[in-house]
Amino acid sequence: MSDVGMMERPEISSPATLRSVTGEPDHPDMPNADALEARLREIGATRYHNLHPFHSMLHGGELNKGQVQAWALNRYYYQTCIPLKDAAVMSRLRDLSMRREWRHRIEDHDGNSDLEGGITRWYKLTDGLGIDRDLVTSTRGILPATRFSVDAYVHFVRDRTPLEAVASSLTEMFAPGIHRERIAGMLENYSFITDDVMAYFRKRLNQAPRDADWTLEFVRRETKTQEEREAVCDALLFKCEVLWTQLDALYHAYIDGHIPPGAFTPED
Repeated sequence: MSDVGMMERPEISSPATLRSVTGEPDHPDMPNADALEARLREIGATRYHNLHPFHSMLHGGELNKGQVQAWALNRYYYQTCIPLKDAAVMSRLRDLSMRREWRHRIEDHDGNSDLEGGITRWYKLTDGLGIDRDLVTSTRGILPATRFSVDAYVHFVRDRTPLEAVASSLTEMFAPGIHRERIAGMLENYSFITDDVMAYFRKRLNQAPRDADWTLEFVRRETKTQEEREAVCDALLFKCEVLWTQLDALYHAYIDGHIPPGAFTPED
């Protein structure tokens, strides 16, 4: 039996549950897996958040330390919710081999007795930037849009079909490029950034491609209809919007200067 057969196949192919979540117009015809992959790569090339102007400023050395602190503080909320998202995805998977595959993603971020996880590596960044650890872990001071967009992502993988929940992680296909750009740009342009505080991004250079390859192979194999391929594309579009919204909020607050009440206010 195929994996998708263990993933509640009737739910995946139900029109009621495969309604568009993004409001996008109809997708181009995707008669096979190659056409699906081409569309996914087109979405990454045109909609991934590496294109956001906030990232250009971050990587190009155009931000002051307070603005970099604001980015790291808000991004922490996303980082700490990734294991919650992955646990929600895993709870949707009926196939044992798939759950075993997905489980390592939680350990990648939470760590275990033998492994330093991604969240711990994120503390190296926030500590290195001089942000109080209690403020970071409390998530006080993050922007309202950060909380809403990240929570929406967790709700998405919990409430949509298992196929869509898995497919929403396809942004990992495009992550290594932005990580390499971030490591090089921030080390070159900020005196307060050291190689040690970039440990999270260095580790993801290996982890993200591994996960992306598995997810891409899965959706290529298991999507059989145009409707299912559209649902996979919509899941990726939604995830791109989750990432883009967080940067919109950072730009509005810390570049345009509209910091909402209760949010972190940099000293510089």
